[in-house]
Amino acid sequence: MNSFIATEIQVVFILMIVTVVAVIARRARLPYTVALVVVGLGLAFQTRLQQIELTPELVLALFLPPLVFEAAFHLQFRELREDLWPLLTLAVPGVIVSTLLVGGLLSFTGVLALPVALLFGALISATDPVAVVATFKALGAPRRLATLMEGESLFNDGTAIVVFQIVLGLVLAGELSLTEGIFEFFTESLGGIGVGILLGYVFAFFIDSIDDYLIETTLTTVLAYGSYLLAHELLHVSGVLAVVTAGLINGNIGLRGMSPTTKIVLFNFWEYAAFLANSFVFLLLGLSVEWEQLIRYLPSVLGAVLAVLVARAITIYGLGTLIRRFKRDIPGGYLHVMVWGGLRGAVSMALALSLPFSNRIPRAELLAMTFGVVLFTLLVQATTTPLLLRRLGFAGGQRFTGNYERLQGELLALRAARRRLDHLREEGALVPHAWKTVTDELEQREQLVLGEVEALLTAHPELQNDVVMLARSEALRAQRAALTSLASEGLLSNDVISELQAEVDEALQDLHSPPHNAQSSPATSA
Repeated sequence: MNSFIATEIQVVFILMIVTVVAVIARRARLPYTVALVVVGLGLAFQTRLQQIELTPELVLALFLPPLVFEAAFHLQFRELREDLWPLLTLAVPGVIVSTLLVGGLLSFTGVLALPVALLFGALISATDPVAVVATFKALGAPRRLATLMEGESLFNDGTAIVVFQIVLGLVLAGELSLTEGIFEFFTESLGGIGVGILLGYVFAFFIDSIDDYLIETTLTTVLAYGSYLLAHELLHVSGVLAVVTAGLINGNIGLRGMSPTTKIVLFNFWEYAAFLANSFVFLLLGLSVEWEQLIRYLPSVLGAVLAVLVARAITIYGLGTLIRRFKRDIPGGYLHVMVWGGLRGAVSMALALSLPFSNRIPRAELLAMTFGVVLFTLLVQATTTPLLLRRLGFAGGQRFTGNYERLQGELLALRAARRRLDHLREEGALVPHAWKTVTDELEQREQLVLGEVEALLTAHPELQNDVVMLARSEALRAQRAALTSLASEGLLSNDVISELQAEVDEALQDLHSPPHNAQSSPATSA
């Protein structure tokens, strides 16, 4: 068996595992990414999947561009303007402060020498809120809280990678030059943003002049990977910031010239691409854990976990308090969630794996520390975040939604019971007296349940709006399905079918557009 076929078999096997885990995680109401890591940890003791390794090239060049592009593509300028400077404060000064704090704490406690400690602080400072944001959606947490955490992660990925590359170069050179580091930081950051702006506008122009959803989807794919490769490989500036900027521009300006059908196809494509990328990253992350190294460097791992938690708390509470002086509409409780929800994931692992073999860098120890921190944040912080949200009162939406689902389930069961009794009566298997007695009881209970539903919807208008939107969406999807059936039966011409489908797609797009175009993927809605 040649290597290509062997790799293809591995990919298919991973996709099968991903599917099973996604179904189980959804039914068990577990964060999908956490479930993948746990499964990966279990499979790490097997050798079947070891042929595919989590390498920095795999994460940064293959998986990261679609993840970053999809998140930026759905972030609207309106949301960005509302909290732009808080996000930039957390993503730029926040990363630098976190790097210094983690490095200082590890150096002060004697875990690592200062230059290497700062290197670890840089690679571990990028946050990955995928599991936490999935929990937000499941519990009905405030949308703005999710936007703050997603926005911070979106921008601090690029900042962390730039800071890491600068510190790595300085460590390998044997000296730390503050002036050179600042110059390199601004050069790489602004260069990446410039590449993203240029490509974003160029591709938005081409997309605006084309009306073919296959070509337009292909162009966004070229933009996501092309902006990263051009910036990182050819110009040696920040590839992640280039992808972020290109995604923001294309998701806000490029969408204006798209037809509703193209928008729906595009959203679905990037939702699926992000789902696949997240699935591979977190499953391979679990598979890549080296337990022997974790045990060997256990004191360093524990010190790293403590340093990261302390640095995150100081950074968020310090900068957050400053931010709230000017943005008083940001609740103080948000800071508690942002501290505990500062998970680490794919970017930190990729940077750790990219560390060169050098006498100046204890690579094995830094890898073990990174694995330890990532596992702790995913297995401990992500799974306990629901408790924190409930304690702070940010999980109210789940209770109302859960009550509605319970009443709906009871109502459906009652009506199924009535249909069954009617069938038995029509078949002569149930005498009229028994049928009437039980049917009356079921009808009385049904009226009580309907009253509870009406009371719940009246008390919570936001829930009522969700129910109405769901009904409208289902009605439009039914129309779309009916048009597809008519087309297959040849009852209408292709031109008429296309025109009617475009009208339905436009109605669906308008239904889901306000107040923002956030799309939830299976990877983030488990």
